[in-house]
Amino acid sequence: MAEKPSPNPSNPIPSVWARQAAAADQPALSRAAIVREAIVMLDADGIEALSMRKLGARLNAGATSLYRHVATKDELMELAVDEVFGEISVPPADSPDWRAAATEAAGSFRASALRHPWLASVLGQAGLAYLGPNLMAYSERLASLFTNVGFPEPSRAIETLLAYVIGMSTTEAAWLTTVARSGETEADFIARLAPAAQQAASDHAHLNESYQESLALDPVEVRDSKFSYGLDVVLDGLALRLAP
Repeated sequence: MAEKPSPNPSNPIPSVWARQAAAADQPALSRAAIVREAIVMLDADGIEALSMRKLGARLNAGATSLYRHVATKDELMELAVDEVFGEISVPPADSPDWRAAATEAAGSFRASALRHPWLASVLGQAGLAYLGPNLMAYSERLASLFTNVGFPEPSRAIETLLAYVIGMSTTEAAWLTTVARSGETEADFIARLAPAAQQAASDHAHLNESYQESLALDPVEVRDSKFSYGLDVVLDGLALRLAP
């Protein structure tokens, strides 16, 4: 029998989930405390404004203490992503209405992505974040739901659903970030933007009509309606994959 290759200490796996967490070296400093403060900073100012130096200053911790728990900013993002996934709910696998359950799961993801507008844009960049316990538990709950329903390829059905939710959430979060930076409400920002938008669309009949209609509506309701419409289309398509 061939010997199992031993780990290569000179080339460790570049993920926070591939090494043991350090013990807290002062009462207020732990990996959990570091991640909580990082998420506060990310929510307020975005990824570009987050640095290990600024984070250490906010925690009154020296660089040596901070790096004992989180070696790099990439590791910090892995931890932050996993922490947020702990907020996302998925109904039980034996839910009587799979569409209602999938809609609830999609809505919970969207809500978290809008509370944390940096989330959706970093899912493909946050190292091996999918190895985190919260993300693993989330993925397992989705897999149980779609398997229990009877999808012949549950993983592909889930990927299709998440591709829609992540795509819409990324766009929506970017828009809301722009609005937030203006210091105005969404409705006021749209009203100020309207003349320029109408002028740009004046030679495009369909776009001009669409802008005119949307200006009379509550922007939150417009965003909710767009998300729900697209989600229904995705679920309609997935339903066709189920056996009669």
